[in-house]
Amino acid sequence: MISPPPGPGPASPTLADGFAEIERTAERAIDDLARMVAIDTTFPPGAGYEAFAGLMESAVAALGLDCQRVDVPEHLWRVTGGPAQGRRTNLIARRRSGRPVLGLYFHVDTVPAAPGWETDPLLLTRDGDRLIGLGAADMKGTITAVLLALRAADTIGLPLGYDPMLLHCTDEEGGLYPGIRYLAEQDLLEGHILNFNGAAAPRIWAGCFGLFTLLVRVHGRTLHASEAASAGSGANAIEAALPILNALAALKPKIAERTSALPAPPHATHPLAAQLDISAAHGGQCGGQIPSRFEILICRRYAPEEDFLATRSEIELTVREAAPHTEIEMVLTGHLMPTSDPTGPHWPRWQEALSAGFGYAPDEFAKWGATSCSDFGWVQAIGMQEILLTGLGRPESRVHAPGEFTTLADIVALAKSVLAYLSAEFRPDLSPEAVAGR
Repeated sequence: MISPPPGPGPASPTLADGFAEIERTAERAIDDLARMVAIDTTFPPGAGYEAFAGLMESAVAALGLDCQRVDVPEHLWRVTGGPAQGRRTNLIARRRSGRPVLGLYFHVDTVPAAPGWETDPLLLTRDGDRLIGLGAADMKGTITAVLLALRAADTIGLPLGYDPMLLHCTDEEGGLYPGIRYLAEQDLLEGHILNFNGAAAPRIWAGCFGLFTLLVRVHGRTLHASEAASAGSGANAIEAALPILNALAALKPKIAERTSALPAPPHATHPLAAQLDISAAHGGQCGGQIPSRFEILICRRYAPEEDFLATRSEIELTVREAAPHTEIEMVLTGHLMPTSDPTGPHWPRWQEALSAGFGYAPDEFAKWGATSCSDFGWVQAIGMQEILLTGLGRPESRVHAPGEFTTLADIVALAKSVLAYLSAEFRPDLSPEAVAGR
């Protein structure tokens, strides 16, 4: 008896199958995001990083990723008298199969919830397609998109062209020693990196400004309020700080005149300019007591063309000249270096992947920079110049404001973009590694 010839085997999974799996399982992203938002990782103080690392370890366990916790040593990030507390626990989750490595970077910290939230900022709230919660857009929602993409690839067995390396990092929102800086300096980064600290937009990143925060402590003497008249002008720290506040206010417009050659976003009417802001001020306790200390937090955004030491010295000199007879401390509490032009050989493929996920047309893409900041200047400092960029931010997303939100549609689109880029099937002609291996 002659056996019939074997029929065709099962079809190999395709990227289209992966997209279908993402859409089929999209609602799972909402549960993931709810768990992430519920862990308070606000910086300052940054006390929730260990708990968040534990959540991420559980989330990637089924994906077969190897996890490594990396703590930034306390002497690097601790500021004397500063509000930061807790371990600076970063989590690397990666797969090792011998393929080229794609780093997928997320900062896990959020800014503190500002007054004005109408819902609990740590409780994800769904309003139609909107997913409202602290960090939903910046940038815990991006982690859910990547998990959605990786689960889809695993479920259908989609061949990948890159080994994913997830980088969950600390203290991007103004810390003195961001986690990605420490990972870079410890030689723990590989391949090239996709940074999720951007916008849901057809953007080719041109780089960004740097930022530092300077805490000014003005000292007086604690006295009973009835003794104020006889105590002298230096006793009340708040009153002693008034000339400093006035001097900073006068310096602000002068700094704003300094512009950068970085291309501005589309439709911008002015070039990108340096900024000086008084971000916080604290002092005093009650009406019956003369305050002995007043603190001013200064935020300075500086262009890539500016020198950090010179910009810092300018502020310090302004403060001391405004109050020459007052006891003053000045402490650097945060610093993000500028990111110079991060384009490189992988950008054309990433642009195609963004189009595959979000539906962008080629003529929609534009190259632009921003006065918003990134911690990737520290990565470039060790020699990794090329950085891809994406994210979930939109002008209407209320990032850093009450009611911050992202949408399930954007999470799905971002997941598709990431899956396309990771896929071995997708545009191998635009993969530098695949082209080099031919």
